[in-house]
Amino acid sequence: MDIRHCLLPSTLVLLAGCSNPQPPETERRPDPQAAAMREAIAQPLADAKAATAATEEAAKAEQKAMQAADAAP
Repeated sequence: MDIRHCLLPSTLVLLAGCSNPQPPETERRPDPQAAAMREAIAQPLADAKAATAATEEAAKAEQKAMQAADAAP
């Protein structure tokens, strides 16, 4: 078989495999399940931050009370 006989079919196969690129998918909103999961993760973190702030505030109040008790004769 001559090389010319193989060249044409192989070229056609290669060109058939090449196609136009698909356009990128447009940006879409997150699925409701993803939003629910994000909320489920964020809620305990917010609760922990609030608890930390309350603890620090109580510690400051306790320090002020102790300093006031030490300063009073």
